[in-house]
Amino acid sequence: MAAAKERVVGAAPAGYTALAVKFGERQRSPHYLLVKEHQVREGAGTTHPSRRTLFVLNVPPYCSPDSLSRLFSRCGDVQSVDICEKPGPGEKKEKLKSKFFNRKTVTGFHVAYVVFRKPSGVQAAKALSQEGPLLISTESHPVKTGISKWIASYAASVVDQEELKAEVDAYMQDYDKKIAEEEAKAAKEEGVPDEEGWVKVTRKGRKPGLPRTEAANLRVLEKEKQKRARKELLNFYAWQHRETKREHIAQLRKKFEEDKQRIALMRAQRKFRPY
Repeated sequence: MAAAKERVVGAAPAGYTALAVKFGERQRSPHYLLVKEHQVREGAGTTHPSRRTLFVLNVPPYCSPDSLSRLFSRCGDVQSVDICEKPGPGEKKEKLKSKFFNRKTVTGFHVAYVVFRKPSGVQAAKALSQEGPLLISTESHPVKTGISKWIASYAASVVDQEELKAEVDAYMQDYDKKIAEEEAKAAKEEGVPDEEGWVKVTRKGRKPGLPRTEAANLRVLEKEKQKRARKELLNFYAWQHRETKREHIAQLRKKFEEDKQRIALMRAQRKFRPY
């Protein structure tokens, strides 16, 4: 068993330490996390301090920040756990405002940055490789994998209509409040010269801001209907005009042919006196 463990550790990339973990007591083959101390070039801006941050590779998609925090809490106080799709400079992520929209599906294996409050936590985490497989999933804090994970994902995908309606209503209230504040600010600044003496002029009707009544809406719809009817009528007259010109040209040609025949007949009868 020790020889097999040495082969796994030796297979780890240079500078990394392999930690064997299990997501259940019945799991036969352990999963290996590759860890090392996170190092940052001097002058590079990052939210992950170099001496107190543990860089973790091969993090499964079903392994949450809470499970990693519980795993490494035995090594010291964990300040934060940041799971990313790929290594990069740590940037402060915006908190998702919506539970239903802009949700990103987590696929594939990830990397993680575990920040301890003291530098000794990083060395203690690397020393966990000397122990047996570490159990991440417990009865009090289970990590769902396999079929149970897919069942939980499907259950989470079913949207609660009441909760969705409450979120949309709250968003629209915030949006209306923001628009009202902007309009009030614009009305307050209208006619007031800026620092350079310019006055902002906007195009508005006689009574800006007043909603249209039902009668006004009906008048607007009637005008649009008349405009469409007038346009169709003009198109019809243009087509009729073209047909009339074609018929007139055909009549002129017919009359010309009849005049030619009449002249030829008069010449034959010698009764043609042009002068």
